Amino acid sequence: MRTLSRTATPTLNKPSPRPMRRTATGVGILFVVQMVTAMLGTSMVKAFADGDAGRGQMTLGVLLMMGAGLAVVGIGLLMYPVLKEVNPSLAVWYPILRIAECVVSAACGVYLLTQSEVVPNHLLWVYVPTGLGGIVLTHLLFVSRLVPRAIALLGLVGYVALTVGVPLDLLGMLDMSSGPGLVLVVPGGLFELVFLPVWLITKGFGTAHADEAGHFPGLAMHT
Repeated sequence: MRTLSRTATPTLNKPSPRPMRRTATGVGILFVVQMVTAMLGTSMVKAFADGDAGRGQMTLGVLLMMGAGLAVVGIGLLMYPVLKEVNPSLAVWYPILRIAECVVSAACGVYLLTQSEVVPNHLLWVYVPTGLGGIVLTHLLFVSRLVPRAIALLGLVGYVALTVGVPLDLLGMLDMSSGPGLVLVVPGGLFELVFLPVWLITKGFGTAHADEAGHFPGLAMHT
């Protein structure tokens, strides 16, 4: 009798397709919610700081920004089970940084409500955990191909630009809220408001591609 031997293809422990599909849809919706509420809240706070709005509108703006912060935390918590299948030690930083982003935003909001004064450079302080967390997210999306690499690369470029722009803005070398400095926030904005959520809502996560040893290109899998 002749037996045939073959090498088993390594498989990854991952959630079943249906929960993964729901996770993708939920994350896509939350990205849109956090972007829209953050933009509305920021505009209301700016109007108050410029003397064009009263305390009522400012309070609503702060509440919207806090709502955006909660959506951000939701994104981090939903994405962690997905990202940890790619690299657990790196993936854990994504929800941590998203929670940090929410805390910083909430602290700035509470200060504004109690002191009726905007924290200097408050958006820049929020951008720090946003950029770092986004780099973690898009790097893991890129190497795993859970979304098309073009989308992940757009986000990676956007978050790197955002992170680099913070110290440049603080040093007075550019203004990310107006003029040429806005270019640094455009890629990340398109990633979060358009390309990633549309893909996740309509297509969901793709199949993560690992090599024959069960490793993702550029990353060592941890058990």
